[in-house]
Amino acid sequence: MNLYASTNAGNLSAAAKRAKPLVYVPNSESNTVTVIDPVQRKIVRTFHVGKLPQHVVPSSDMNTLWVTDNKGNTLTRIDPVTGLEGNTVPVDDPYNLYFTPDGKTALVIGEGLERIDFRDPTTMKLLASVHVACRGVDHLDFTADNKYAFVTCEFSGQVIKLDLAERKAVDYLKLHGKAMPQDIRANPDGTVFYVADMKTGGLHVIDAAKFKEVEFIPTGKGTHGIIVGRGGSPFYIMNRGSSYIDGPPHGPGSITVLDPETRKILANWPIPKGGSPDMGNITADGKDLWISGRYDSEVYDIDTSSGRLVARIKVGWQPHGLCVWPQPGDVCLGHTGNMR
Repeated sequence: MNLYASTNAGNLSAAAKRAKPLVYVPNSESNTVTVIDPVQRKIVRTFHVGKLPQHVVPSSDMNTLWVTDNKGNTLTRIDPVTGLEGNTVPVDDPYNLYFTPDGKTALVIGEGLERIDFRDPTTMKLLASVHVACRGVDHLDFTADNKYAFVTCEFSGQVIKLDLAERKAVDYLKLHGKAMPQDIRANPDGTVFYVADMKTGGLHVIDAAKFKEVEFIPTGKGTHGIIVGRGGSPFYIMNRGSSYIDGPPHGPGSITVLDPETRKILANWPIPKGGSPDMGNITADGKDLWISGRYDSEVYDIDTSSGRLVARIKVGWQPHGLCVWPQPGDVCLGHTGNMR
């Protein structure tokens, strides 16, 4: 089994094929989204959204992109065909946004409210709220059988096992050390999950069946984002270089290239002259890795064949959950374009 078998280059859905190829950069502290042409590597436009935009998230049907305006308590709609913004929908504390693998439910991550809201994926009407016994609920990914979501809690060093049918937390895992977990992704066969840890600088490895930590892989300081390569390999791990806890100066940030099956590090690509790689995705053809530079008001375009920095583009203040759209795959799970 390979969860990412449908994400090879060229396997675009009908909806994804209609989209204009663009890179969307939410600038959290500027309350804007910068739109970049990934071929010309130039800014097309910048537009204003609600307060504290965190991520640009493709919907489960791939017909809408949502900007999660965290403190604005809204989702701002973007039409992926035109790249233009549309209306806003009121939603409480949308730090992050995911969709169940069957596409029937949206999961809004209310980081400040310490809850996960189950919503209609189209109208965003509230269906149920799950309060969680942890602080800083953050990112999630789904088990191979689609029965559970594993959810990170940034400020209490935990991972939640969330029963999707019962809509409740059924278990909590405390990660080793002074953990500050961020992004989380399943490996291709779904047997383990990798959890990025910004404080300990590496990846916790969780056995999916036992819901138990089995290994820790050091990658670099300030480990934050995990990007899955075309067809499921390799994984690109974003190491910010410093976290907001550390303060300036920022960097030197780097990207760790990992074989998700053997758990072996294949390469480490430092960002030239420093930088703070955070979140992003690869282009549909898999050739370019676009990443936000969280503390440097810039984005990076990295050649995936060599790790060479191709472009460095100045954007707004604190760019975060950068979305590269379209993406190949049969199912969109949300976040910045998590596909299966």
